[in-house]
Amino acid sequence: MKKLLFNSIAIVLLFSACSPKVATTITQTEKPLDYTEEVAVIPLSEAIPDGSRELGEIKIGDTGFSTNCSWEVVIEKAKEEARKAGGNAIKITEHKPPSVFGSSCHRITATIIKTDHPEDLKFAVEEPISDADYATLNIYRYGGTGALVSYDLHLGDSTICRVKSKSKTSIQIKTEGLNTIWAKTEAKAELPIDIEMGKTYFIRCGIKMGFFVGQPSLELVDYKTGITEFESLNP
Repeated sequence: MKKLLFNSIAIVLLFSACSPKVATTITQTEKPLDYTEEVAVIPLSEAIPDGSRELGEIKIGDTGFSTNCSWEVVIEKAKEEARKAGGNAIKITEHKPPSVFGSSCHRITATIIKTDHPEDLKFAVEEPISDADYATLNIYRYGGTGALVSYDLHLGDSTICRVKSKSKTSIQIKTEGLNTIWAKTEAKAELPIDIEMGKTYFIRCGIKMGFFVGQPSLELVDYKTGITEFESLNP
């Protein structure tokens, strides 16, 4: 029985150590939101809507042992804290992406916001450019694992850019329809993409563990997430 209890405590401590460090300061409280209610993310480039109330601040960082601290995990942690305080939005005020000589985690500071006009929180909704004869690919990569490994990114038979650690670039593409974006180091990664003229796409690149130099990772992210991550990255 004691051994079982010890193992259970060890498992809890292990998962706690792997999670990001969360520090929340509340200055004004509202009725907590249900876990199903949406919390908007206001990116660095956007202002807080007029009439909003600031309820407090969230800081999410690295414990020194954190591993489960991707952008999605960190943002979801911030949303959870906002719901507890009754906030329906978080305003990103600082973002430190992973770096090869620093933390492997995304670290953010955000203000918890409450507004009585949720319609003001509809940020980053894509509006296609009418009559455009091109689409835009926003390609970006944070630091972290495999920071010394770079690779060429291809669209079909064409090389469109070089992907380096902590980099971003915007490319206009005039190839419409179903295509494949791909990259290769010791292994090949492929990403199907259906390109429509006038639209903007966000491709999050990275490196995952391999046998020798690591393998490319390519992900097509939604517009709202993509523009927040893309704008917050300062190469």
